Amino acid sequence: MALNAGNSGCHIGGSFSCIEIFAVLYGEVLRYDVNNPNWNNRDRFIPSKTHCILSNFSALSKAGFIKEDELFSFHTNGGLLAGHPWNVEIGLEYSGGSLGMGLSVGVGMALAARRQQLDYRTYVLLGDGECNEGSVWEAMMSASQYRLDNLIAIIDYNNMQFDGVGDDIMSLNPLKDKTEAFGWKTVVVNGHDTEALSSAFKTPHEGQPLMVIARTIKANGVPGLENTAESHHAVMKQSAYESIIQQIEG
Repeated sequence: MALNAGNSGCHIGGSFSCIEIFAVLYGEVLRYDVNNPNWNNRDRFIPSKTHCILSNFSALSKAGFIKEDELFSFHTNGGLLAGHPWNVEIGLEYSGGSLGMGLSVGVGMALAARRQQLDYRTYVLLGDGECNEGSVWEAMMSASQYRLDNLIAIIDYNNMQFDGVGDDIMSLNPLKDKTEAFGWKTVVVNGHDTEALSSAFKTPHEGQPLMVIARTIKANGVPGLENTAESHHAVMKQSAYESIIQQIEG
């Protein structure tokens, strides 16, 4: 998809830092029905950090919402897969765009489930960069206030933003202490360890929302781009693509 996007480029770094999170969510955790995508009691997933769109589309394809050949409509005129799409029919609950909004949407969905007496859960994937925004922390306070234990958030904590290292721009440390102070049950895991992620999502959190802080590496596993700010939005040339594929397969 990155290669097919051409000179438009795409968000490679933020997609590869959370691909294992998507694998565990769609492979084990989320409750959905590809044959009935509008099922009222489906779990909701909100990718607040919509810079993860490559991993999101890949996961939706593996889950059966998107045909594999449809992935190559990404960033093409009239294509099914835009940069910030919304289409429940293909498993997309949230369009994104402006960062810092997704957790507020998730709080609303979790409240709606409670008031409608439905037992679906709402999952929200946040970027650590967007956690610099006050709207995220207002949503955290709301989730705790309403004791939304049907809400689970994941922070992709790769400590790298468009402008550089997160700690140099606006440090979140100590992040676990802060989320716990805001009333969330919090666990910290290696975000590239699928078994650790699976275990984290099973953490008991009755009466509290659950926060999974996933320590990750931006553009994890992509030679030449790993742990760089340049990977945030990059153009993939044919020569670079071939070299990267050779190194990964090797």
